[in-house]
Amino acid sequence: MLATPLLCLIVGVFNGDTLSARCPSQEAATPYQQVQVHLQGIDAPQVQQPYGHQAFEALREMALGKTAELRCSKVDHQQHRVCSVWVAPASAPDGPRTLDAGLAMLTMGLARWSSADAAQQSSQERGQYAFAEPEAKARKAGLWHTIATVAPLNW
Repeated sequence: MLATPLLCLIVGVFNGDTLSARCPSQEAATPYQQVQVHLQGIDAPQVQQPYGHQAFEALREMALGKTAELRCSKVDHQQHRVCSVWVAPASAPDGPRTLDAGLAMLTMGLARWSSADAAQQSSQERGQYAFAEPEAKARKAGLWHTIATVAPLNW
């Protein structure tokens, strides 16, 4: 784990698994820093891929403009922080941050579980994510609506 959880404002969404957050800075000269965040445990289609726009819109609706709790585990090769992102659900916008955005994307069928990140997840998270993907497939939700889906990594 990189650090204790951060409370950050989500200021941008790039696609269904990458966003931008304004977080408190560790440096006295600047009160905030903008960081790029990849949602831990998922791989969503890029905007130009099938279901990519739907994934982008779902994450934008879920997180943009909200204060999120980032629980980061590492920094990837693109210098993005890899984090689970927790926000207040739409049903209780002023309530606690109890919605795991990555798990929600899997449940909606708008992302695949990235087992490469499994080592950074708790056993509870691994279990939830491992269940959510086949459950979305069984419901033919989102990108699982058709039989021939291409993993975003292979696009």
